[in-house]
Amino acid sequence: MAAAAGERSAARREATGRRLARFAALRGRAVRHGEFWDLVAITAADAEQERAFRRQLAAKLARGELPRGVRYHVFADPPGPKIGNGGSTLHVLQCLENLYGDKWTSFIVLLIHSGGYSQRLPNASALGKIFTALPLGDPVYQMLELKLAMYIDFPSHMKPGILITCSDDIELYSTGVAETITFDKPGFTALAHPSDLTIGTTHGVFVLDPSSFSGKGGLEYTSCHHFLHKPDIETMRQCGAVRVRRKNCSQPCSSGDHSDSEMDSECVYTDSIFYMDHSIAKQLLVFYKQMDTLCCEIDAYGDFLQALGPGATQDYTKNTSNITKEESQLVEVRQKLYSILKGTPLNVIVLNNSKFYHIGTTQEYLFHFTSDSKLKFELDLLSKAFSIFSDKAETLDRSASIIQSILEPGCLIGPGSVIEYSRIGPEVLVGKNCIISGSYINLRVDIPSNCFLCSLSIKIDDQVKYASMVFSVEDDLKKGVKLLSDIYSLQFFGVSLLECLDLWGVQVSNQLFSSDNTQFGLWTARIFPVCSSLSESVRMSLNMLHSVQHKSAFKLHGFKLLSVEEMLSCKDVEDMLKFRNQIYDEICLQRQKEKSDL
Repeated sequence: MAAAAGERSAARREATGRRLARFAALRGRAVRHGEFWDLVAITAADAEQERAFRRQLAAKLARGELPRGVRYHVFADPPGPKIGNGGSTLHVLQCLENLYGDKWTSFIVLLIHSGGYSQRLPNASALGKIFTALPLGDPVYQMLELKLAMYIDFPSHMKPGILITCSDDIELYSTGVAETITFDKPGFTALAHPSDLTIGTTHGVFVLDPSSFSGKGGLEYTSCHHFLHKPDIETMRQCGAVRVRRKNCSQPCSSGDHSDSEMDSECVYTDSIFYMDHSIAKQLLVFYKQMDTLCCEIDAYGDFLQALGPGATQDYTKNTSNITKEESQLVEVRQKLYSILKGTPLNVIVLNNSKFYHIGTTQEYLFHFTSDSKLKFELDLLSKAFSIFSDKAETLDRSASIIQSILEPGCLIGPGSVIEYSRIGPEVLVGKNCIISGSYINLRVDIPSNCFLCSLSIKIDDQVKYASMVFSVEDDLKKGVKLLSDIYSLQFFGVSLLECLDLWGVQVSNQLFSSDNTQFGLWTARIFPVCSSLSESVRMSLNMLHSVQHKSAFKLHGFKLLSVEEMLSCKDVEDMLKFRNQIYDEICLQRQKEKSDL
């Protein structure tokens, strides 16, 4: 059994390496028609995020890090209420028609959803989840390059249409030599991955047509009778989504964070990316135009795919159990979408040797980049990616991950920590399982384990300033309370926020929080001081953390204090990219010097 699991993992590694090599050969050169995507569209939450994304795309193209001859676009959601990734999909269709007229329906399009502010992985908040750095490549790849590489085989086997994906997941898969993933059927086509039942409760689950599906082989084309969105296990069983597998089955029954050796006798098939042809896209665009203004969040997976297949009913349109904020328009919009899409086929491509990895939280980020030997093996992740650090053995634990950073001799990085786009001085000790991003630490300091530290350049009154957010990697930045009297329940590094505010000499009032809404939380708490230098902002935030851990006062009087929400709204993208580029140039110079010394 272990040998079979090892063979499957090795096959995924080999297939992944081939795709990365194919993509590397296309970087910086003009692609031929049919060789790559005609158009790559990235969604953004608002105009400010759109500008940040455009700058980063332009820099990548200038450095020859992306294929040329491709239409790269960033589309911000319209101002107003959040519209979800389903609403963003509809808005992108409108933008494409505005730009290209009828011509857009002849394009092979990759649509990557990257809007939102990544509250569960805040080091991706300022510059976007799709620009999250990976411990891979030289210079380093970001999620955008990995997405383009992993889907490199698709465009040449795809009819004009749109492939929809998210920016914080990775799909690795292997198929037989003669097997090809083809997107050429009308309607929708989705990839499916065998997963254990607990994974199914947080994903979409396909109820596959038993007459057209055998469950054998590396790749199988079948159809979906009914699509379930984040179902409970009882619902999966009642609807016939659960497949029984023998213990000696040659195919994996697990995915996500679970080992192939956990050969459960039961599995379900879960979703990841999906394709829709242009006839469907045009129908959805007509619907979007008729709506005039969309005032609710639509889920591209739950609200599009649940309407598909012969077993679909409109019961789901009134089920709001998975909705964080229910808008009055939601049920009406779902019912209209159901009436448009009802009867549309949902074709499924089952990838039996595939793994789905989500990189959307601090815990997942740390696990997959440092501890998860399977992903590290299959993607060939590095412990040091495009970085400078001392060769002394004590400087770096092998399970740590250093990404485009400069570590001076004498610093110590604990196991399971990730350092990205940072300069770490000689007297810095970083504990276990930390995330340090965009920071310059040049003081003598012990950074405690499980620390999250991320520095941002901000612009206030046309002057560049700096602020550094610090939390525990386990803090819940999405949690909020409705009453000021309840903020004692908010935890900052395991300590009540109320106790922390007392130590920092910060008054509790409505003005402590930046958001206009009724939620008070760590995301909107004005607790981080604005400083004139990057290193000073790091020092101040680490002093705040030290005061909490040692129950000693550290007063923040005299400083302008910002919340994470405000730091992001006044971020200076140019200055943050300038800091990254300085590190990039220094690494290149160091390498040239090393070559000339040889």
